[in-house]
Amino acid sequence: MDPEGPQALCDLCLAQVCCSLEALCSKRADGSMSLIWAPLFPPELADRLLQAMASKAMLNDATVGIFRDSKELRLRRASIRRCVMSAEAFRLALCPHRLLELDASWASEGLTGASVVSGLVSSPACRLNLQKLSLSGLHLDWGSLEDGCVGFSSLRGLKTLHLASTDLTDDILEDVCSLPHLESLDISCTPISKLSALLQCKNSLRSLIAHRLRQLNMSPSRLFFVLSQLDALRHLDFSDDHFGADDLDGRDGDEVARQLLEGSSQILPSLVSLDLSGWKTISEAALAAFVESRRGLLFLGLLDTGLSSSHVLTAQRNLKVTGEANENQVCEALGRYTERECFVQKALLHLYRLTTDADRAQPDTLKLVLGAMKSHPSSLQVHLVATACVFNLTTQDLAEAMPVTLISSAIAQLLHAMKTFPNHQQVQKNCLLALCSDYILQDIPFDRYLAAMLVINWLSNHEDATLQRMAVAVISILVAKLSKEETGKLSQDVVFMKQLLAIVQQKAMVGVVDSTLKFALSALWNLTDEMPSAARSFIQCQGLELYEEVLESYYNEPTIQQKILGLLNNIAEVKELQADLMDEDLLEHILILLKDTQVEVGVRYFAGGILAHLTSRAEAWTLDQELREAILKQLHESIITWPHLEREMVSYRSFCPFSPLLLTHQPSGVQLWAVWAIHLVCSQNTSHYSSMLEKDGVTELLKALAAHPDTHDDIKRLVGSILCMVEGGAQRS
Repeated sequence: MDPEGPQALCDLCLAQVCCSLEALCSKRADGSMSLIWAPLFPPELADRLLQAMASKAMLNDATVGIFRDSKELRLRRASIRRCVMSAEAFRLALCPHRLLELDASWASEGLTGASVVSGLVSSPACRLNLQKLSLSGLHLDWGSLEDGCVGFSSLRGLKTLHLASTDLTDDILEDVCSLPHLESLDISCTPISKLSALLQCKNSLRSLIAHRLRQLNMSPSRLFFVLSQLDALRHLDFSDDHFGADDLDGRDGDEVARQLLEGSSQILPSLVSLDLSGWKTISEAALAAFVESRRGLLFLGLLDTGLSSSHVLTAQRNLKVTGEANENQVCEALGRYTERECFVQKALLHLYRLTTDADRAQPDTLKLVLGAMKSHPSSLQVHLVATACVFNLTTQDLAEAMPVTLISSAIAQLLHAMKTFPNHQQVQKNCLLALCSDYILQDIPFDRYLAAMLVINWLSNHEDATLQRMAVAVISILVAKLSKEETGKLSQDVVFMKQLLAIVQQKAMVGVVDSTLKFALSALWNLTDEMPSAARSFIQCQGLELYEEVLESYYNEPTIQQKILGLLNNIAEVKELQADLMDEDLLEHILILLKDTQVEVGVRYFAGGILAHLTSRAEAWTLDQELREAILKQLHESIITWPHLEREMVSYRSFCPFSPLLLTHQPSGVQLWAVWAIHLVCSQNTSHYSSMLEKDGVTELLKALAAHPDTHDDIKRLVGSILCMVEGGAQRS
């Protein structure tokens, strides 16, 4: 059950619009798309459509063109975060709207801070109404603006500005700080050298994020003086992550952090949130004095300071803390530091330790981990720990207690990690451990074809026995769950087939019987099920010769024999490939298995299937006729003695391969095998197979058999039982 319930109708509709965008649009001369017809969208809905397109990575110069129609699609809060878009496409599609907010962080394809600001300023509505602008991660390219006529100060209504990880300069900061209503500013990871410009907005600035400012050229006393003048400030982030090996010793920053803690409560009197994560020389006494003097304090950032377990924090019930003392602190860190790779990595390391023996579902925590992976898609250090955390949070029955959509997202991120870091053994191991779950592999929707390809590609380059067992187990289940189209596509990959055959050969050479061998055989069996191209590829890869050897050497291993004979049965169903099985020694060996009453019925069943298919076409039989007659006689004699089985032995995607065997002119041994097989599966799952009989036209064939005067009584008896089951199932439904 999915605790979150079904998706909202609005989300489903927007997803459908995204999927059908080509059909809903016409093309302009410049290649951009325009909706053929659109209703008048409420601004909130237009914003969500843009966001949906961005989240699906389908927002580009062509698709963003639908928003040029600013009358029907009216944007107010636009996000093109991490999208690929040119400055011209941005100007034409987004700037005509009366935007209140714009997030263009980490966008690419020629979109710069200067082009964004220039476009916004060209729109009178944006120039007056825009309140929030995020340009983090962009190249500002301020020199491209004409004579400095355009700047941030032209956006007179701006209250919030994010410029983290940009090439922000002291001169641009001066321009920013002249904004009359500026309340929130993020200048993290920028090369600015002075903060004196902040004094211009000291009466309006309520939030300052100044994380990892490594090129500041101010004395600690001067820096502290500037910060202490920001009387309206409620949130100050002066953290540092010490990410690079070339980092400075940070003594000036440590001194400022100490002064902030030890200063009078009259300094920054409005402050309720302070982040000093990363500064390691802060004393516990200074922290205690600060906390006790600030009764209205709501947040403290103390990750990687060594102080997050301080006793002074335990009494503060309303105080949120980032740190490593407990899971709440770690989750707070993951939620707040999404874009900060070093902090994310440290938080994940602590989360892994805290969740190693998790015994309850934690969907909110898993969401935070997935958010970290999405924010750092190419970071090995983040994914190395994050994939281990995903395993901890979804292992055993924990995944079953979480929303299906969340687990599906988790698997998508694991597959991304496998694809991005194909040669990192620990990342691959973490992903395989998480994937190796019956619930996930069987019930959770995800790209199983991609998963199968990623696992087999990794397997072809590694020989670790433990990982090989897990990988083959995963592949075995994945192959069984693929659509017919996906299986066909997979069967064309010779590497996939050869890798599985190599594992079978490796195990057979030493005569071992283990789960790896069984899973590899199952995968090959499923891969060739009603898939002639896969059966042909199997033969071309010398699989038939290998299987003949394994069939003889594992005579006393029924589970191995059943899987081998099952695959040979798949080949026997293909008329064009039956000639490859016309080997007297092979068929005589299979005939011995059919006769041997000491052999399990499952083995004899598949042996009978191979022989029934091969003898059903008298015109294609190329061996001695006496052998064919002996086989046909033995088929009837053996099958009629088989007991009814309660356990499920086999399942079928369709009954189409049975149709030729049920024709009235077929020998009774051939007919009996097919009828016995149908009777078996119908008795075990009547409702499922009854509809399949009708759909595949088998019901009419069975009725024809029952009515034909030459049909053997043994066959008529089973056919009558099948038809009764079908009729009974139809009446109940």
